[in-house]
Amino acid sequence: MISLASLALATIAFVGSHLAMSHPLRLRLVQNLGDRYFLIVYSAVSFVTLGWMILAYRAVKSSLPLWIAPDWWWPIASAIMLLASILLVGSFVRNPAFPHPGAERQAVRPATGVFAITRHPMNWSIILWALVHISVWGSPRNLIVAFGMLILAFAGSIGQDRKKLSVMGESWRGWMQRTSFVPFGALIRRKVPMRSTAPGWMPLAGGFAFWLGVTWWHAPSASLAALLPG
Repeated sequence: MISLASLALATIAFVGSHLAMSHPLRLRLVQNLGDRYFLIVYSAVSFVTLGWMILAYRAVKSSLPLWIAPDWWWPIASAIMLLASILLVGSFVRNPAFPHPGAERQAVRPATGVFAITRHPMNWSIILWALVHISVWGSPRNLIVAFGMLILAFAGSIGQDRKKLSVMGESWRGWMQRTSFVPFGALIRRKVPMRSTAPGWMPLAGGFAFWLGVTWWHAPSASLAALLPG
């Protein structure tokens, strides 16, 4: 119980500090520290709290999970993780949410690739990761970390929209109108054509490579077949 409590505290510290420094405290910290030292402090706090969470996770003894997904669900879960991997890699390509000089120009272009699927591809990759891990293995330590990351990704998406609206104004407002928070929402509402949701070769290749590596690492027998039923 002590180990689980430590893991819960570490997860709260990581998620809470990340959200606080990214949104309500960011402006004040940047004003007091400057961009360079804020980044140093932000990185240091994130590194320490994430390290604490990893160590606390490892300290929790393995226990019987509250549930284990049935065999038929594992291939579906793996396919969802492939989508999450494509979203993650695609989020690094021309992302208007990233703090770089050309960000505002990226926000006025038509939404294509993973951004035609969702304007928060990185956060949705984390959301899908969390939901899949919650669904397949209901161990206490897994649930604590997965729910923590789920909260971080959802709240981070909401906070990012608010922050970008205040910084980029109409450029981001227009980006929000042309995209959707929920994956494929813009497609369903006919804001983007089907062809615009094609991720492109880089997210597809990079996402598949990432998914393949993680799948291999997860498989108990170091084989892709270990994730398949039968």
